[in-house]
Amino acid sequence: MLPISTSDGSWNNLVVALFTSTSAVCVTGLSVVDPGTYFSFWGQLFIALLVQIGGLGYMTTTTFLILLIGRRFDMRQKIAIQQALDRPGMQGSAQVIRSIIATTLIFEITGVFLLLPAFVPNYGWSQGLWLAIFHSVNSWNNAGFSLFKDNLIGYQTSGLVVFTVTTLIIFGGIGYQVILEMYLWLRDRFLKQKTALVLSLDFKVATSTTIILLIAGTIAFLCIEFRNTETFGKLDFGNQLLLAWFQSVTPRTAGFNTIDISKMTTAGLFITIALMFIGASPGGTGGGMKTTTLRVLTSCTKAILQGKEEVLLYDRKIAINLILKAVGVLVGSVATVVLATIIISLTEPKLDFIQILFEVVSAFATVGLSTGITASVSSAAKLILIITMYIGRVGVLLLMSAVLGDPRPSRIHYPEENLLVG
Repeated sequence: MLPISTSDGSWNNLVVALFTSTSAVCVTGLSVVDPGTYFSFWGQLFIALLVQIGGLGYMTTTTFLILLIGRRFDMRQKIAIQQALDRPGMQGSAQVIRSIIATTLIFEITGVFLLLPAFVPNYGWSQGLWLAIFHSVNSWNNAGFSLFKDNLIGYQTSGLVVFTVTTLIIFGGIGYQVILEMYLWLRDRFLKQKTALVLSLDFKVATSTTIILLIAGTIAFLCIEFRNTETFGKLDFGNQLLLAWFQSVTPRTAGFNTIDISKMTTAGLFITIALMFIGASPGGTGGGMKTTTLRVLTSCTKAILQGKEEVLLYDRKIAINLILKAVGVLVGSVATVVLATIIISLTEPKLDFIQILFEVVSAFATVGLSTGITASVSSAAKLILIITMYIGRVGVLLLMSAVLGDPRPSRIHYPEENLLVG
């Protein structure tokens, strides 16, 4: 809200400041103003810092600061780190934090150097360097804030910008554990280690699901939008493929766009909504229902159709508590999206349903894509989107457990009985 954050030097509006801060720390990218013209350099810097903190996670950032000043962890901090990183034990947490920070810096700095040739010729070294830093940070952390008025539409045919941004989005959203395993596997391959690394189930599920969704999304957008002159239709096939690839990557879950989202067909919007709802992988900087949740649920459906009593993934049995957790995530996510959509529909009756649903899913999955209605909705609708972004970033189950308290195991077992389902 400070005057140093706005380009005209005046105090910022409370709702605008709150919405922007929430969107940044939740790595969403939705904005009620144009960040490139509304905010000063300091305002843009605060956005980038909040995005970085939100992408790394609160515990990772806090732990890194503790390591930086040379303090040791107490037992409470070790337990918090273990839970935040979903690790089986408390040993080696400091080393993992260092690896996460190093990975983040390597990818972001590489992204800056790759984006410099695209921005510096048009904006000069000082502005071009800041644009490269800002967009690299937002790409890696799956946020999607852009300092350009048309987002990245002006670079829709630039292979350098498209592939740099999409690579950062994919690796940022796939999870640090997957990247670490990938590095160890490649290292063992090149060094020809005798003891080969056994890839975890998390790695197999996250990578295979991501690849399938990226390929399927690219084909779907290419088939649906290639005749739409407002989006793909006026370009040659090579550039259409480039647009389809970017549009398949960015809903999971970064808010950059190289086409006008409001001009997409209804089918294209629904596919984008589906990809946004699925989101990225656990342990990454993205949001959504997560790829692993999708695979567990689809494997459950497959097991039922095949008449099996066990849910298998890559010859591994999925525990019942993970299945119940996946169902809980799905039900909680759907309930949040439905409730937020209903409330905003009541406050904004003139808006189309598809626009409201798109905006809500984008907020919940911390994506940041918009059909252009974010700035025009009422303050009440903006507050609902703020709450939705917060729930999406924290997680439905985690938020419910924080409100309701830790679950207590029951020693009482009830008799089993059949029920008609489906």
